[in-house]
Amino acid sequence: MILNRMSLKGKVAIVTGGTKGIGKGIADILQSRGARVIVCARKVTRGKPLCVEADISNRNDVQRLIDTALKKYKRIDILVNNAGIYPEVELKDMTEQQWKQMMDVNLNGIFNCTQAVLPTMIKQKRGKIVNISSIAGYATGFSGLVHYCTTKAGVAGFTKAAAVELAKYHINVNAIAPGLIVTPGVQAMMKPKEIAVFVKTIPLGRAGRPQDIAEAVAFLASDAASYITGQTIIVDGGLTVV
Repeated sequence: MILNRMSLKGKVAIVTGGTKGIGKGIADILQSRGARVIVCARKVTRGKPLCVEADISNRNDVQRLIDTALKKYKRIDILVNNAGIYPEVELKDMTEQQWKQMMDVNLNGIFNCTQAVLPTMIKQKRGKIVNISSIAGYATGFSGLVHYCTTKAGVAGFTKAAAVELAKYHINVNAIAPGLIVTPGVQAMMKPKEIAVFVKTIPLGRAGRPQDIAEAVAFLASDAASYITGQTIIVDGGLTVV
């Protein structure tokens, strides 16, 4: 019975930024649980799941993503707001354009995608929205990422308020706050020695994998989490409890 409630068979899920890193891990696990998955990315990839080229900061692109999903599957049960950017730059050197780009993608993108999917979920009288935040915005800050930390704190606030507002439509809104997850993006930003030093601060003694985040997302997207809403679940190997 519990396993059945964890199943996503027949569900339709959209995962933004779903072709690499954490997003790909999420798309893969949702698909393995039976969901029909549509991913979006700035550059389309072939194969499964279906990939739609879209910039989530562009409302027209987002609407095209939603329309594509509805045309193919007639419904949308799950939205995972994963797409985001995290270029490093010190606050004293940050340009207005760098700040604005971060807000456009990491915050406005979540607003655009969530708002676009609401008419469908409200009509269905159910839906699951999972936002990817970060410990960088929830529990700790990082030098060179003031703009990123700001957006991820915003995601936590957005999640709480949206959950309260959308509960009357039986739409659950939650967030995941990952810690150190080794992805191509993180490896491009951090040297192996820097990752090794970071890992020493993690009680579980290892860096996270995309699958670690994906499993948490799959739980929140399932019926097993039907009584959970407005929460940010930290998945960081115990880093922020030390």
